[in-house]
Amino acid sequence: VQLQASGGGLVQAGGSLRLSCAASGRTYSDYSFSDYSMGWFRQAPGKEREFVAAISWSGRTTYYADSVKGRFTISRDNAKNTVTLQMNSLKPEDTAVYYCAADYNQSGTLNRLEYQYEFWGQGTQVTVSS
Repeated sequence: VQLQASGGGLVQAGGSLRLSCAASGRTYSDYSFSDYSMGWFRQAPGKEREFVAAISWSGRTTYYADSVKGRFTISRDNAKNTVTLQMNSLKPEDTAVYYCAADYNQSGTLNRLEYQYEFWGQGTQVTVSS
């Protein structure tokens, strides 16, 4: 099971980036991508990794950190096994390595703690210049 994050880069403050995360390889045990809630986390230099956003297995429920609410949008396409993070109005403090993660969770309650996510992608760098 692999999660591959992409779409990072360098952007000026106020700009936008769109991150994607694709699930590939062997399925998660006998489960499918749509059995998992998906999340995005980020880690800035010298800081701990923090929660950014999550989306339920169905895509009907989303959850955002206060720091990104209103600027970032998480979405998913279960037919394509992908989850996307649209980031608008970027700020220098959004600079970090962004990670996607999968949480086997069909409860409807979205998680924001790292240990609650079973699978992780390798991260993609987002740099916002002032």
